[in-house]
Amino acid sequence: MRTLYEVIRRPIISEKSTALAEVANRYVFEVALKAKKEEIKSAVQRLFNVKVRDVRTLVMHGKVKRVGRFETKRANWKKALVTLPEGQKIDFFQAK
Repeated sequence: MRTLYEVIRRPIISEKSTALAEVANRYVFEVALKAKKEEIKSAVQRLFNVKVRDVRTLVMHGKVKRVGRFETKRANWKKALVTLPEGQKIDFFQAK
């Protein structure tokens, strides 16, 4: 079994994900490629002490990059959109 930090790799913080968090109460994470929705749900609940309503996942395919005459492919990675119920939120930038 994977640990919490192996399942949830990092939060994805961009303009689009910040707008999703404010409007729809959805948060975006990079997760392990083999992580299941149940694992992601329990990891987020235990890490951030929140209740998770829904988890949606998608695999982001790696881009083909070119340096001079050589082409290489970046690795595929998995993205998870986690929806929380009304009244709960995750604050990534807590000042303590």
